[in-house]
Amino acid sequence: MISLIQIDRQFQSMKSEILSAVGDVLDRGQFILGEEVRRFEEEAAAYLQVPYAVSVGNGTDALVMALTALNIGEGDEVITTPFTFFATAEAISRVGATPVFADIDPETYNLDPASVEARITPQTKAILPVHIFGQSCGMQAFSVLAEQYGLELIEDACQAFGAEDNGVKLGTIGRIGCYSFFPTKNLSTIGDGGMLVTRDGELAGRLRKLRHHGSVKKYYHEEIGFNSRLDEIHAAVLRRGLKHIDGWNGVRRALAQVYDSLNGKSGLSTPVNRYQGNSHVYHLYCVEHEQRDDFMAYLQANNIASGSYYPLPLHLQQVYRQLGYKPGDLPVAESKSERLFALPLHPFLSAVEQQEVLEVALNYSGKE
Repeated sequence: MISLIQIDRQFQSMKSEILSAVGDVLDRGQFILGEEVRRFEEEAAAYLQVPYAVSVGNGTDALVMALTALNIGEGDEVITTPFTFFATAEAISRVGATPVFADIDPETYNLDPASVEARITPQTKAILPVHIFGQSCGMQAFSVLAEQYGLELIEDACQAFGAEDNGVKLGTIGRIGCYSFFPTKNLSTIGDGGMLVTRDGELAGRLRKLRHHGSVKKYYHEEIGFNSRLDEIHAAVLRRGLKHIDGWNGVRRALAQVYDSLNGKSGLSTPVNRYQGNSHVYHLYCVEHEQRDDFMAYLQANNIASGSYYPLPLHLQQVYRQLGYKPGDLPVAESKSERLFALPLHPFLSAVEQQEVLEVALNYSGKE
């Protein structure tokens, strides 16, 4: 089976580095908020060219803490995309605010600025776009909207570490940017991990306090916070991965370019990289097909894994039924949920494996 994502190959490629780093952590005997975390935050901030990076337990916590630090809660609305992993909307609900879903662009699958603007109300407090699949959502338009309507702008860059928008790293353009280091992410660890970045020193200070039980001084607590700290072993793994991230993302782009040759063949549509100056990192390479489920079954029968992203948009999830959305309310997102699926793509996919995927895909003849 050709895997969709090959996590083991990535970590095997730097196994000796990881084992050495973990050994150093064990020797020091400090496992929470120690040297590795401090250095990872410094190195990540330098890579992203932003003054402040605050690591946390996972990407969902990063989103929740971003909203909390901006005092978003009961009575507030946050506009976001229905076409993403549940954590984006879940974080909004977790702080007591209401997620408001806008439709997506049919080519990039990212949040549509026009649809966002149409949903701004006096209760709107923030816009939370997601750089889906590793491509910029086009931050200039959202920055203009945030400025025009006096809204906070939070970036969900959990799928886009290392991607750029006109030479600026995604996650560093809005007020706060959020990242996930889940094992399948472009920059990942051997468990859960997350990070927030900001250019605001006061916000960074509050985020550091929030992640540690609302405390700056041990046993003294200024507010209700979280227990969400990246541990030393995960930080050590991430520091080693950070050295490779540009190379890994470069391989992803090269593989994506090869897959682009499928466009218009076997009924497939390949992703569009629309924005000038946009450096896509292809966390996932998703294609469209009218017979999505049948095509995926065909690939499976030929020992090729694929994945459906996302089979049910968030506005139609059972948990959000009380918000009153109906089928047809966000037609683009709903259409893509029936058509889109990912092909195998990761930095350790061999040329032979990719060629096999291409050959099988080109031989698809549709339902009998």
